[in-house]
Amino acid sequence: MDQPVSTSARDGDVPRRDRGGLLRVLSKGVITGAADDDPSAIGTYASAGARFGLGFLWIAPVVLPMMYAVVYLSAKLGQVYGKGLFAIVRDRYPRWVLYPLVLGAFTGNVIEAAANLGGIGAALNLLVPVPIGVIVVAAAATILAFQLFGSYALLRRLFRWLALALFAYVAAALLARPDPLEVLRGTFVPRIRFDAEFLSMVVACIGTSLSAYIYTWQSNQEVEEEIAQGRHSLRARKGATDAELRGTRRDVMVGMLFSNLILYFIILSTGATLHPAGQTEIDSAAQAAAALEPLAGVGATYLFALGVVGVGFLAVPVMTTGAAYDLVQGVGRTGSLHARPGQAKLFYGTIAAVTVLAAALNFLGFNPMRALVWSGIVQGFSVPPLLLLMMLMTNDRAVMGDRVNGRLTNVLGWITTAVTFAASLCLIATWIV
Repeated sequence: MDQPVSTSARDGDVPRRDRGGLLRVLSKGVITGAADDDPSAIGTYASAGARFGLGFLWIAPVVLPMMYAVVYLSAKLGQVYGKGLFAIVRDRYPRWVLYPLVLGAFTGNVIEAAANLGGIGAALNLLVPVPIGVIVVAAAATILAFQLFGSYALLRRLFRWLALALFAYVAAALLARPDPLEVLRGTFVPRIRFDAEFLSMVVACIGTSLSAYIYTWQSNQEVEEEIAQGRHSLRARKGATDAELRGTRRDVMVGMLFSNLILYFIILSTGATLHPAGQTEIDSAAQAAAALEPLAGVGATYLFALGVVGVGFLAVPVMTTGAAYDLVQGVGRTGSLHARPGQAKLFYGTIAAVTVLAAALNFLGFNPMRALVWSGIVQGFSVPPLLLLMMLMTNDRAVMGDRVNGRLTNVLGWITTAVTFAASLCLIATWIV
């Protein structure tokens, strides 16, 4: 896929090694995949299933290669260049390009974190009779405490276990007992409509499955992994061996397959239950979960809610940390989860401020599930320009050296870029007409 180069390390006294092994794949790939299926994505996919039924299942296999392409490009940038995404943009592009992208990504992360905290509150309220506001504040405080006082290794272990909560959607879909023939038809025979309602849902699904915060997280996670191996200087981190890039492709593929599988089963669970029953509008996470009880049993209700809560506690710190990466790299500063709060005050201060702001936004009276869907649409519009820059950078020898994209990566990347632009333009066209 990528052009071969020497497999020796460029520099540094810590040997590079193939980051193989099942445990590391689960630590990296599945964490990224699970973070991509955050409560925002769950809300969007559940809404899609309720509104369009099993006829919307085709979106899963369509977006899978695009999910792989964009996350691999992001991982490759961080691994080869040795810096996070916006640090690379700052090095290579003028400030009039950098600052709007940082502002858009930062704002998107705040909105996503706020909506996801609301999603956690609504879902946990279904399981525990505690006011949603209290749950939101408690969840935000717990997440922030882990980020401020925990280590990168602790967070990685915690994320790995939280990712398992997403398997609740596989069980919930099986409890719905869908018609196998309808499932096959919905998966392989697309039913496409050219109206604002349908296209806005397509854009929302693309936006959530290709969320911009995942790019930031993935590129910086590669840097954090290098630091964990003892490569603290940029000079030591730059470059990648063939074995490392093979490992990265494997990690990303495992993670995106996992994410896509969950996407599929969320649509399946609501498409097989809520849509046939005429419940095509979902106004809250609690309603989406509770509506499953008379149709698929109380077990499906609890499983749906459990998935939102579990992955929410994984995704929110990814978003708040991503916002901190965006800001510090945009202004030319550094920040790492390997540093203590006193060593990276701007980085950790931003994490704290974004967490507090995201929690506060939940007291403005917006509907959590609608905010989740609309945040997906916002992500859908922010993805195309950022993805375009990623394609340009991964084909720039000044950035990648002889690790520029190969033919297959370019084909997948440019198709994905074109699709994201086209989906956004189609949605704008339906609003104008």
